[in-house]
Amino acid sequence: MLADSYGRVATDLRVSLTDRCNLRCTYCMPPEGLEWLPKDEVLTDSEINRLIRIGVTMLGIEEVRFTGGEPLLRRGLPGIIAAAAALTPRPQTALTTNGIGLARIAPALAEAGLDRVNVSLDTLRPDVFEKLARRRRLDDVLDGMAEAAAAGLTPVKVNAVLMRGINDTEAPELLRYCLDHGYRLRFIEQMPLDAQHGWRRENMVTADEILERLGTAFDLEPADTADRGSAPAELFLVDGGPATVGVIGSVTRPFCGACDRVRLTADGQIRNCLFAREESDLRPLLRGGGTDTEIADRWRATVAAKLPGHGINDPSFLQPARPMSAIGG
Repeated sequence: MLADSYGRVATDLRVSLTDRCNLRCTYCMPPEGLEWLPKDEVLTDSEINRLIRIGVTMLGIEEVRFTGGEPLLRRGLPGIIAAAAALTPRPQTALTTNGIGLARIAPALAEAGLDRVNVSLDTLRPDVFEKLARRRRLDDVLDGMAEAAAAGLTPVKVNAVLMRGINDTEAPELLRYCLDHGYRLRFIEQMPLDAQHGWRRENMVTADEILERLGTAFDLEPADTADRGSAPAELFLVDGGPATVGVIGSVTRPFCGACDRVRLTADGQIRNCLFAREESDLRPLLRGGGTDTEIADRWRATVAAKLPGHGINDPSFLQPARPMSAIGG
């Protein structure tokens, strides 16, 4: 198992397939983009498949989520998903995407063995979408969500980040849209993971504020959280249920004590936390003849050193050097 010294066991592997993205969201990267990883530093399909196999068959990984950057930009994506889905025991497979291109590839992903998708959607207004993402692609995202649902990649989950003064009045509108289409919406507090290091606590729309905004249009009550476990979202019944909405208060309501995640970056680094400032490089072992056992041992040692929490609320907190696009969600 991938156990740390605080009794947590990592069973959820987040695999970043690329640091590249086709949007330029203001809370993630500057308008001109970033300097992408050199191609020779990015793990090959076979290297990714090998690490996932080691994680699942030797280290107890039960769920594999593919992230980016934007994972749909990875040419070998269906094959990578198929290799993971073919493992015994079979892990749950999921994909976090901005939805651009999803309409075209959703059936192939479902056929490869993908179980479900999470799509980022912060607004339903074309002008606000362009302001946030610096691209006119809202219709592509909405079409991608619809095609994912039609392909059976359900439940389609929607991740939304509210930005003060930009889209923070849209919470009820987003929830109504998701309820009408059968999607599951989760609001996420903006986190200090932007490449520009421009995050400021006072600009963040908090979980309490999100619930207050939703409460102007819906009756919300906490869902039964007795079995929440490591799930990051607090769930609330909407108008008595059965539909729910989730709120992920990563900053103001941290859930580090139950975290079961470990991350693999596109260039082969193991990270214990989104906000980790240290990584463990598996690429030299992969490319230098390391055995599966040696790789598994390095992985275990890395997770064993996991800190108790992300430390955002500590005065000494420092934002990680890598931005979100280079870490993976």
